[in-house]
Amino acid sequence: MGHQHFNGLKTAALFGALWAVLLGIGWLLGGGTPKYLLIFAGLGLVMTAYSYWNSDKIAIRAMRARPVSEIEQPAMYRIVRELSTQARQPMPRLYVSPTAAPNAFATGRNPQNAAVCCTEGILHLLDERELRGVLGHELMHVYNRDILTSSVAAAVAGIITSLAQFALFFGGGSDRDRGGNPLAGLLLAFLAPLAATLIQLAISRTREYDADEDGARLTGDPLALASALRKLESGTRARPLPQDRELVDVSHLMIANPFSGQGLAKMFATHPPMSERIARLEKQAGTTGGITRY
Repeated sequence: MGHQHFNGLKTAALFGALWAVLLGIGWLLGGGTPKYLLIFAGLGLVMTAYSYWNSDKIAIRAMRARPVSEIEQPAMYRIVRELSTQARQPMPRLYVSPTAAPNAFATGRNPQNAAVCCTEGILHLLDERELRGVLGHELMHVYNRDILTSSVAAAVAGIITSLAQFALFFGGGSDRDRGGNPLAGLLLAFLAPLAATLIQLAISRTREYDADEDGARLTGDPLALASALRKLESGTRARPLPQDRELVDVSHLMIANPFSGQGLAKMFATHPPMSERIARLEKQAGTTGGITRY
């Protein structure tokens, strides 16, 4: 439970930093008054509500997924039913995406409105034990309310970017009225969105660690998830998804980074390094003897 507690504090601290950036840029842009901040905060609330309430539809549409019956995917149904019953949660809707890129995701604003999706690629790549580890991870994203966390983080980061663009094109009240440094305003317009993006990605990566740990606790088999992540690391590298806008917007939901990226792109990855995730799971297995209880 130590990692979970630490990650919860880290997520709270990251949200604090995100709001500090938002308040700072809104205050500067408003020349010391909160008028612009209130406008963009209102828009942000609307954006958050829309993405939160429609997260399942957005992600499933982006992956061209279709609902599947128990006859079509008996193993997937059996695993998810067993794990959701063990967690005392309702059975989610199950989908399969017709893509060879191996991946999986869960979405939905709460357990009563959850959906779990696997690609055809991951169903062919993993054995049943490994698939169980992956599905346990995905269910914990729903049970931990990570959709709400990611929706709020994305909305706040979007407000910051909008405020920064407004400052770039129209200028901030503090610069014009008080003779402020235009260069500082220009730097603010570029650096604030960068900071917001990096903080948002850090929140996403922190939640992945929690889902790994909690999912392994739910299945009682950390090494199964570790084995699945090893296969997914090479599988996603061999068959990356195209960097389509719709897919980029839902990539943070997936268990493995679906895009190929090297160098600077790693800084903007939505997922922590696979090697670190695997090491944590192996440590968890060593601590618990490989069997844990939810």
